[in-house]
Amino acid sequence: MKKTAILAASALLTFAAPATAQNLSNLRIMAPASPGGGWDQTSRAIQSGLQNQGIAKPVQVFNVPGAGGTIGLAQLYNSKGDSNLLMTMGLVMVGAIQTNSSKVDLSRVTPIARLTGEYEVIVVPASSPYKTLGDLAAAWKANPSLPFAGGSAGGTDHMLVGLFAKAAGVDPRKMNYVPFSGGGETLAAVLGNQVTAAVAGYGEFEAQIKAGKLRALGISAPKAQPGIPVATMKSQGFNVELANWRGIVAAPGLSSSEKGALVAAMDKLHASKEWKDTLKTRNWTDLYMSGSKFDVFLKLEATRTREILKDIGLVK
Repeated sequence: MKKTAILAASALLTFAAPATAQNLSNLRIMAPASPGGGWDQTSRAIQSGLQNQGIAKPVQVFNVPGAGGTIGLAQLYNSKGDSNLLMTMGLVMVGAIQTNSSKVDLSRVTPIARLTGEYEVIVVPASSPYKTLGDLAAAWKANPSLPFAGGSAGGTDHMLVGLFAKAAGVDPRKMNYVPFSGGGETLAAVLGNQVTAAVAGYGEFEAQIKAGKLRALGISAPKAQPGIPVATMKSQGFNVELANWRGIVAAPGLSSSEKGALVAAMDKLHASKEWKDTLKTRNWTDLYMSGSKFDVFLKLEATRTREILKDIGLVK
């Protein structure tokens, strides 16, 4: 009788124990964009880390491009209860959900973790008369039609220009934002003096800044960044902070233990030396946040993004 009770208790404990990061298998990570881009690179870095650290095997990455990631998001939503499916995403998707009037938003899926980020810089040609962010802001306020180049309309670059406009006293709806599909086109536009200033992640402009071809006037980080000799926008009197962050979410309808296992896997990956080396090699900023903190962050970020896009005039 006593032996039976012990066995029953043992079985109950085994059943109640949450899944651990070590027993994950057959994971699939969706990169909701074409191969080669930021979400694809992040997905494959996660894949490599999870497999090499023995956290999960095998791990497959596949691409579902289109509409700022919202096509992939809809596919993830329709995979309810699939605890083996993850999707890489980020701030660009938060904005695309709103500008594309997506029927599915991030409240419909399972948040797992925010992983990395890159802060934005505002640059001008080396020959520009604007030596400081204050100089640029004063000229912009006097002439709101000064052209700023950046990535796609409604994306992170566009959001930063909108935030800077507001901080500089320029009506964001009147600003002259010139969107380009790729960083190379943005770079060519500012180097060719076709625009007054340009915005992108620091990595896009790093070589030209170091070569003295571009002057970086400010970075959208909360504090000075190691290895990046650019003053923050905040330190220059403009209360602007924005990171082009990337994270990972899972399908809806997971149990608490299934979600816990995925969060534990990301926690373990983040703690590994391999992941730290990956961040260093790729110049990604560590913005790790997982579990309930990421849940709250996503809700706040959706609200903040909507306000920015409203100010710009891209959403009602």
